[in-house]
Amino acid sequence: MSPIEETILAMLADVPAGKSIDPGKVAQAVQPERWQKALGQVRSTAIGLARQGKIVILRHNKPADPDTFKGVYRLRLPMDGDSISE
Repeated sequence: MSPIEETILAMLADVPAGKSIDPGKVAQAVQPERWQKALGQVRSTAIGLARQGKIVILRHNKPADPDTFKGVYRLRLPMDGDSISE
């Protein structure tokens, strides 16, 4: 497991059920000095975790398809009733 995967899962474990985290905060935790450079790695790691069903990528507070989403997103743990919206 990569440091980014560990950080995403650890941060999600610390928030209440149903709450999401900002990927920028993950990048800052992993690479505090030049966190903007880590954003791409955080995104690709999040996509991998979402494909495995370990996390959900949210757009406009709704689950998004990890293969097609664009723009600003947030991360949270899967919940009952999650379905991907297009």
